[in-house]
Amino acid sequence: MNKSHPTLYVLYDGACPRCLKDRDNYLRVAGKYATGVNWFDITDQGVQLKAWGIDPFQALTELHVIIGECDDIDKPIVVSELDAYIILMSRVPMLQPFAWLIGRKCIRPLLSILYRRAVYRRLKCEGRLM
Repeated sequence: MNKSHPTLYVLYDGACPRCLKDRDNYLRVAGKYATGVNWFDITDQGVQLKAWGIDPFQALTELHVIIGECDDIDKPIVVSELDAYIILMSRVPMLQPFAWLIGRKCIRPLLSILYRRAVYRRLKCEGRLM
């Protein structure tokens, strides 16, 4: 692992084909920069999520990243939604411009709304959202 970057645990929905594709795309683009980025499938992991202080429904509807070793601490540092994307993208030189862009105050609120709508639509179509 690169000493300038802490270990990350990306919580993803392993029951979601799109989430799996996004994970694979990140790993492909990131290449060597993906070192220290671990992936944790949240499917049927409600007890563990609650132990980390993460609401299982929020974990399903927003990307979450745990910064640091989640085994060693009772309350991990958890970052969600667009902040989580920014952290992930900032590690990869090719994605850093996108991280900068989605962090802009004029763009961020619109992206957040579009992201949430897409997630809710996907979950509803899959029958996992009432």
